[in-house]
Amino acid sequence: MSSSGVPKFMARAYPSDEAGHLLECVVNVSEGRRDDVIDELARVAGGALLDVHRDAHHHRAVLTMVGEAAPMAVAERAVQLLDLRVHAGAHPRFGVVDVVPFVSLGRVTMAEAIAARDRFAAWAGSELKLPCFLYGPDRSLPDVRRLAFAELAPDTGPAAPHPTAGACAVGARMPLVAYNLWLAGSDLERARAVARGLRGPAVRALGLRLGNHVQVSMNLVEPDRVGPDDVFDEVDRQVPVARAELVGLLPDAVLRRIDPARWAELDLSPERTVEARLARTAERARRADSAGPEGTAGPG
Repeated sequence: MSSSGVPKFMARAYPSDEAGHLLECVVNVSEGRRDDVIDELARVAGGALLDVHRDAHHHRAVLTMVGEAAPMAVAERAVQLLDLRVHAGAHPRFGVVDVVPFVSLGRVTMAEAIAARDRFAAWAGSELKLPCFLYGPDRSLPDVRRLAFAELAPDTGPAAPHPTAGACAVGARMPLVAYNLWLAGSDLERARAVARGLRGPAVRALGLRLGNHVQVSMNLVEPDRVGPDDVFDEVDRQVPVARAELVGLLPDAVLRRIDPARWAELDLSPERTVEARLARTAERARRADSAGPEGTAGPG
């Protein structure tokens, strides 16, 4: 245990020693098909890892973790293992470590998330030679994707893309919900039209073809205002929804505002909240700490 009573691993994950003062990072990597590679990225994240979501159609994995050390370890290993030149997937990307947002949770302020973002970008630009574009309160991720290397120069790192790793968007943001809806039928233009109709300040959406199926892929950036149930109902009103898919985790408060009778239909559950995974990870770390040096499981 640390002096604050927080397990040693969790103390390293927090920006301060206060429980609840939590910095989350959600690393999106351009690999969703090779389980051995994704497992290796999860391994180097160590005890800081809360969740791994992998998608073969998008050819993308999303690793949710806490702190700043684990995202650096994952990014370094991804640059070693992945090659953007041979990547093909449905999801837009411009790097093997495509997006690295630091998320304000609990008592972490946006200023602290921005500071963590800036530290990561400075490190990745210098140590990995990875061009990094910053996004956050003053510039959106869609703006970065649209303007990178054209109207926008990298904020850190080389001026040109890394030969195998491309570039990286490093952000600071509030919690969001990544959410996919698979539609009945295979009409891509219809999926794109539905996505266009959903877009607004609270929802970012794309219509994608995934094999013989189509999907509306979304980021719910104000999930306390527009949640998974809201977008499911709006899409289903226009085109029957075949199934829903939560990508990664969601805040407990977003889950609790939805009728529990709908959780299964919406692919939601209490075990898939940030808070539940954090509690489980903290408990595992406490048991490891109490087991002594031989039983300690650190972040590697």
